[in-house]
Amino acid sequence: MERILFGDNQFFGINHLSEEKARNQAMRFQNIDNIVDVLQEALKAGVGGFMCTTHDTIEKIADRVRADAGAWEGFTFYPGMPYAHKYANAVTELGYFDALRKFLPKDGLVDTMLRGGMALLNRDIEGMMTLLVDAEMKMFEGLSTPVIFLQNVVTDLIQGLGIIDAFRIFADHCQTRYGARAGFITMNLPRLLPLLHQAGIENPIVCANVNKIAFRMAGGIESYREATARYPARVIAMSVLASGGIRPREAIEWVVNEPYVESILFGASSRSNIVDTVNLIREFDGQKQRAA
Repeated sequence: MERILFGDNQFFGINHLSEEKARNQAMRFQNIDNIVDVLQEALKAGVGGFMCTTHDTIEKIADRVRADAGAWEGFTFYPGMPYAHKYANAVTELGYFDALRKFLPKDGLVDTMLRGGMALLNRDIEGMMTLLVDAEMKMFEGLSTPVIFLQNVVTDLIQGLGIIDAFRIFADHCQTRYGARAGFITMNLPRLLPLLHQAGIENPIVCANVNKIAFRMAGGIESYREATARYPARVIAMSVLASGGIRPREAIEWVVNEPYVESILFGASSRSNIVDTVNLIREFDGQKQRAA
């Protein structure tokens, strides 16, 4: 897993600090060429890992990558699922049957539909979980996806319901069908790690908010440190700038020195911000290595 990962929030008008900035970004990135340009800048800066939702626009990006593989050498998708809005929109636009045809993998369509039907009839968690993953992964066919993430809306719902077998089912299916590790995005890392341990998932890949002011860090900084000391995990730090609440240099120096952080996820919409962030991470990584 790459040390530096690039996110997609900025492409879909998501900014937790400024609604105006979010609107401006949403308008700019309605043009897919503008997204492609930013991703190319990230790749040139040395950020090959793209952690993304399964938004319809990402499917178009995947098509671009497949069509010109040479221009995207070293670029890797880290998909996160599910993206619920696209299912609702597809049913409205296409109807139930054509929506199924759109999302389900071409191979084994009948088998996949039967798994889904039996899941609904029997409330079979395994059937529903694998159906969900296969539907979402259709757009990444033929592309590198070394880690597949469960979005926090589902991860944290499973936590709340206590259905920890679902974590193991997800992890096993990712490995068996796609040769990928399972990743889990969460808003409550201290509570999730012991549940993943109970599910038999050791040293899991977990993405969570990690920043110097504990912005949206459930339980606070010390809870994160205690949880990762007891249940080791490969943590991806997101929201490291606390949505603009911390100056970049201060924020990155702090997060680089958190011992449990393996990767850093950030989003940016300009070449200068991408390059500056990458350089800061490399600078403080270098300082840390020299001090070791």
